[in-house]
Amino acid sequence: MQLKPLFTFLTALTKHNDRPWFQERKPTYDQLRKQFEEDAEFWFQELQKLDPGVAGSDGRKSIFRIYRDVRFSNNKDPYKTHFSAYFTASGKDIETPGYYVQIGPNGNTLIGGGFYQPDKTQLAAIRQEIDYSAEELKAILNAPDFRRYFDTMSGDKLKKSPAAYSVDHPEIELLKHKSFTATHQMADEAVLSHADFRAHVAEVFAAMVPFCQFLRGAIAK
Repeated sequence: MQLKPLFTFLTALTKHNDRPWFQERKPTYDQLRKQFEEDAEFWFQELQKLDPGVAGSDGRKSIFRIYRDVRFSNNKDPYKTHFSAYFTASGKDIETPGYYVQIGPNGNTLIGGGFYQPDKTQLAAIRQEIDYSAEELKAILNAPDFRRYFDTMSGDKLKKSPAAYSVDHPEIELLKHKSFTATHQMADEAVLSHADFRAHVAEVFAAMVPFCQFLRGAIAK
C-alpha cells in the first residue's frame, strides 16, 4: 500500500475526527482501504504457508472497521486513526492467539501478536503449559529470529503470584502474565522509508509463528 498517502489522510483525520469531514473524503478512504485489503490478503496467504493453524479463504475478513465503538468510552471521536488487522484461525476473532498489524502516524504503527487477555479457562491452561514446558517457551522467546524484532514477551502482569503457584516458583515472572504478547513498534520515519514494508510485516509474523503455536497448543489441550 502507499504509506505516505495513508499517513497524510490519518494525520488529517486526527485533527478533524468528525463525520462531515470524513464523508467529504470518503472516496480517498475507500481507495486506501482497498489497498490495505490487498496487503491483508498478501499477509494472510503468507501466514497460511507459515502457520497451518491460520485457516480460511479471505484475508479481508481479518480487517477491523475504522469506526470506533464509543458506547463505553469517554473519547467520542467516531473514527480510529489507524488501519489494523488481526489474523487467526477464524477471521479476526480476538479470543484466540493470532497476528496483529496496525499502521498509523504518530508512532502508532506496530506489528505483533500472541494472546491479549485470555479468559479465565484459557489463562489457566496457558499457565499450566508454562509450568510444564517453560524451557520450550524460553527457547522460543530467546530464538534469534524472535529477538530480532522483540525484546521479550510483553503483556499485563499480576503484581503478586497467581493463586495456584508458589511465589518462589522458578518461572513465576512468566506465570504472572495475564496477557501473552509480542510487539514490534515502528517510528513513522522507519515505516515511511522502508523499502518493502509489506514484506517486513510478513517477516515479523514469521518470527512469531512458534510463539503463537505454543499459545494455541496450550489452550487446545
